[in-house]
Amino acid sequence: MSVEPHLDPSVRHDMVFLFDVTDGNPNGDPDMSNRPRTDDESGHGLVTDVAIKRKIRNTLPLAAEDPERYSIFVEAGHALNTKAAETMSVNKIDTRKKRLTDDELHTARAWLCQRYADIRLFGAVLSTGETKALGQVYGPLQVTNARSIDPVFPQHHTITRITQTTQADIDKGENTEFGGKWTVPYGLYKAELYYSANRATGDKGTGVDSRDLELLYRTLEMMFDHDRSATRGTMTARGLYVFSHDNAFGSAPAHKLIERVEAKLVTDTESPRSFADYSVAVDDDNLPSGVTLSKLIA
Repeated sequence: MSVEPHLDPSVRHDMVFLFDVTDGNPNGDPDMSNRPRTDDESGHGLVTDVAIKRKIRNTLPLAAEDPERYSIFVEAGHALNTKAAETMSVNKIDTRKKRLTDDELHTARAWLCQRYADIRLFGAVLSTGETKALGQVYGPLQVTNARSIDPVFPQHHTITRITQTTQADIDKGENTEFGGKWTVPYGLYKAELYYSANRATGDKGTGVDSRDLELLYRTLEMMFDHDRSATRGTMTARGLYVFSHDNAFGSAPAHKLIERVEAKLVTDTESPRSFADYSVAVDDDNLPSGVTLSKLIA
């Protein structure tokens, strides 16, 4: 049975993901008092690949409802060494060995890839603690930093609360405490995702299948609905465009395909405040031979 081009794990996919934020902080910088990340020279907003992958990790298992295959390796409150060592125990491999045989290494990594969706997609560094011999798994899916289409203007808001932290503060007569929060009034961001089939399939691949890709796309569409907070304001997926090749190597350079998706201002304003201020144009005419475009969110 044939699968739709964007669900085929054996070919290359290049993706454009658009999302926006309204009155929120999409990714604070802890070195800057949690100020929204920006390019200091241009003023464009940034959201790191780590932040995007964190949201994918948090949401994908909810969509899958299959803990045996869609558990998460990089998960808050769980030690990585313990999880990595589990494959050694399950597969009866001596953790004291500094070097594993090819069969042992393949078996240990395959067990982890089968169980943990984020290793299957993103890969993982496993050479820590008692599992140094496991080395590193290179995942097929790479995510770039997201960059806003236009400069953003972070704003700081001083806030107060009427409850004090300690009884001593109350005894001293203090009745309010001050804090602060940062927001971006509005920003439309563009991220790129690249899927390399040679790292996903075959004897040396991580074992990605069509359902993994289907769940990835569904997660990108809905992950902001499961990541709500007053700090992040309103975040919404606005576009997901997948350029699928007809082979693992690819039929055209990725950048030439990514550039076919363009978002630009269409209103006479220097301060966009909604998605309606933008138009997204997708050049799907005369695609290179062997390339198919799927507009999953448009």
